[in-house]
Amino acid sequence: MRYTVGLLTGRLFDKGHLRLPVFIASALFVAWFGIGLTSGVFFTMINMTMAHWFKKRLGLAYAFMYAGAGIGGCVFPVAFKTLVQRMSFPWAMRILAFITLVLLAVTNLTIARRLPPKPDRVPVINISEFKNRTYSLYVVSLFMNALALFTVLTYIITSAVKAGIGSNMSFDLLSIMNATSTLGRWTGGYLADRPLTVLTSAALMSAILTFGWPFATNVPGFAVVAALAGLSTGAIIATLVHPFTRMGPVSDVGVRIGMGLTIMSVGILAGPPIAGAIVDATGSFRNVGLYAGPVGDYYVRCEAVNCRDRSGRLDVDYTAAIQ
Repeated sequence: MRYTVGLLTGRLFDKGHLRLPVFIASALFVAWFGIGLTSGVFFTMINMTMAHWFKKRLGLAYAFMYAGAGIGGCVFPVAFKTLVQRMSFPWAMRILAFITLVLLAVTNLTIARRLPPKPDRVPVINISEFKNRTYSLYVVSLFMNALALFTVLTYIITSAVKAGIGSNMSFDLLSIMNATSTLGRWTGGYLADRPLTVLTSAALMSAILTFGWPFATNVPGFAVVAALAGLSTGAIIATLVHPFTRMGPVSDVGVRIGMGLTIMSVGILAGPPIAGAIVDATGSFRNVGLYAGPVGDYYVRCEAVNCRDRSGRLDVDYTAAIQ
């Protein structure tokens, strides 16, 4: 859900609104109210803010940001499991809320724009952006990738339990994925000066993994799948926003990122239910792999076309268009 609000936050950001939306979303998030949408507000706006402050080292900045998200993904599930075992569920949630409050307080105190708001009228949907072939094809590729990207992450625990893996070990697969996702986010962000090359490589790895995941039958097999799934998915997540910043002026970056993430969110919302329907209809996760693997491969093909200019070089540098 956090990508869905991109249309709204993109317009607000380009109009100069940042601190108030982030503050309201943070307060609601700490109260565990609408956490999908509220987290989406500060998540998307932080991504947009990065484009104001960084140019040559933008990929490295995203690496630090997304690595922090990966570390949180490792710590919070383990902390929740430990707290629930030692005390009641309500107190476990209160402690996690307090930790979240401290972290979001730092965010609210430090987040800031560098550039002034755009003086012109900012549309919610800027159709002219889709006249850019690069932007349109990139958005389509993100949508297709989103249909398959979270399939393994969503169903690996269920498939492990079905294969006879113990429930405790199945839960630990989540920690393995989050840990390697942190490495993938850092590596992908660090190498994101050539973002489309990173995305294509990570997506190819993810597509191959999605094909092979249903054939895992034991603990080592599922551990390897979890580790590689986290690595490839982390690299994609940490890099996917970066190309938007190169496709036009920074003054329009909010709407450009917002539209792309909102369209991508449709794929994220539709992908896991489609996979679940396939499992229900066929009773086999292998059929899910046969569906999601080719979808991921289509994304790779889109990116391979999109990141080549007429001379055949990878990763056209759009920073010259940024004012």
